[in-house]
Amino acid sequence: MSIDWKPLHDLIHAHERFVISSHVRPDADAIGSEIGLACHLQQLGKQVRIINPSPMPGHLKFLDPRGLVHPLGGAISVESACDTDVHIVVDTSAWQQLPGVADVLRQTRAIKVVIDHHLSADDLGALVFKDVSASAAGVLVTEFIESGDGNFQVDQSTALFAAIATDTGWYRFSNVDARTLQTAARLVEVGAQPHQIYRELYERSSLARLKLHSVALGRIALRFNGRLADTFLTRQDFVETGALSSDTEELVNQCLTIEGTEAAFILVEQPDGLIKGSLRSRNGVSVAAIAEQFGGGGHRQAAGVMLPGPIDSAQETLLRAFQRQWIPEDVGPSVAASH
Repeated sequence: MSIDWKPLHDLIHAHERFVISSHVRPDADAIGSEIGLACHLQQLGKQVRIINPSPMPGHLKFLDPRGLVHPLGGAISVESACDTDVHIVVDTSAWQQLPGVADVLRQTRAIKVVIDHHLSADDLGALVFKDVSASAAGVLVTEFIESGDGNFQVDQSTALFAAIATDTGWYRFSNVDARTLQTAARLVEVGAQPHQIYRELYERSSLARLKLHSVALGRIALRFNGRLADTFLTRQDFVETGALSSDTEELVNQCLTIEGTEAAFILVEQPDGLIKGSLRSRNGVSVAAIAEQFGGGGHRQAAGVMLPGPIDSAQETLLRAFQRQWIPEDVGPSVAASH
């Protein structure tokens, strides 16, 4: 699917002040896409601020050597965030994924723009540039920049390469296609160094992170005759290991590596008592369809949702949803009996 980027180029050239935002608990695709776009706008002489619902995860700070990314709150109020000409949201178009920033979007008089590759979407009242066939938001931002002047700086190419690499599981997920690899190759040509990016992302684990992973992996349960694997983490687990919330990255994918599994999820208790669910699948299972039942969403094979606590209640909710998706005779009469 080819996007006509001309309206966005025209919009950018006609305005001077920009705010860029992405989803809560931003991953590398969100951060990398924001930084890549912000660098492009700065090169055009524009004023740019990146304002997110959540602070920058520590393991991604290497992507932001200029210190462009800031959380909403403190020195950045809703009122100050509204003071812009254009507000661009990348890597999401779901209200649930934009706590705090949603207030900005509802109050601002700025023109709103969405650049996204997720199937799930809400109406943000924005000019939408969406391509669900793109493997990452970083692919779309790279293509947008190339459709204009196409100039890249090293830190910009690094951020965009990291965005694409992480959202494709370092190019091993089924969303990888020739377009993905060609985009990544172009970013390498203009300065991205994959070995250094990989080292920063995956070879700097803390002992606390490894201990947290040990806890989660030790709790994996196989259900529905091995078709589903799931696990969970409580706030106490973070206290006891000293791990950070960002240390849960990649855990759900570990669950999906078990032979015979078709889907997996991990539940993580949040400080406010809500339960974050990260869902993954292969084959014909649409976890986006499951997440959307509870206000979440994402891709067919990678989605997220926030559920009410406690964990055992959230777990039961998702297990029932998976049971409804599969043929009842195939999964058995009882969720509890499917361990």
